[in-house]
Amino acid sequence: MLPILYQDKHLVVVYKPAGMLVHRSFRAPQETEFLLQRLRDQLGQRVYPVHRLDRPTAGLLVFALDADSARRLTESFTERGVQKSYLAIVRGHVQAAGEIDYPLQEQLDDYDDPRTQLDKDPQPARTSYVPLAHVTLPIAIGRYPEARYSLLRLHPHTGRQHQLRRHLKHIFHPIVGDTSYGEGRHNRLFREHFAWQRLALASLGLGFYHPYSGEWIDVQSAPDAELLMLLDKLGWSFAVTDLTNESKRIEDSVR
Repeated sequence: MLPILYQDKHLVVVYKPAGMLVHRSFRAPQETEFLLQRLRDQLGQRVYPVHRLDRPTAGLLVFALDADSARRLTESFTERGVQKSYLAIVRGHVQAAGEIDYPLQEQLDDYDDPRTQLDKDPQPARTSYVPLAHVTLPIAIGRYPEARYSLLRLHPHTGRQHQLRRHLKHIFHPIVGDTSYGEGRHNRLFREHFAWQRLALASLGLGFYHPYSGEWIDVQSAPDAELLMLLDKLGWSFAVTDLTNESKRIEDSVR
């Protein structure tokens, strides 16, 4: 069963497992299981996707339960009437909060038609980040005797393709487990020492205006069990305890 965090007669918010496509893809014809179909079967009714998460990213997604709600929500998301927050484990110690303002060239993702035009100018892209915790592991990596990592809360202000993953690479703090934009040595370290096989990125906060009442809907989620276990292994259980309060404080600051 998919975890449902919020539901009314117009929409539903669910937690997407890492590694699952939202819907069918030109680029993954071999896949047979999709979030949209699972949710439809679970609810016993048609559902309408409003936005997406990368295949390797876990976390919160909203679906509309009728066509008009889908249209209204899509318009709201397009006009940036939405706040999203993510949790990420990245390479290196990030010492202070900041913002990445770096335009991104359009790329294909798992959902795009391969005929999509890619010869567009780079599009504006902004991401805010706040460090929540650091760890230094007594494990040699490359020419360094220790390995350093940070736990970040991320807030995208735009919705470009693979924005968070590309922005973190741009500031030399790639996300652990990222096989496209990360570093193989660090990914291997997490596989060998923590049995971690996926991207260390999850969408845990989603705020938007209700398409009919206009009420601000703020949905927060704890990390999934697998990510919670990794955080515990890294000594960050204390950070997990404070994630909801931290998310609320940061959401208030960016709204």
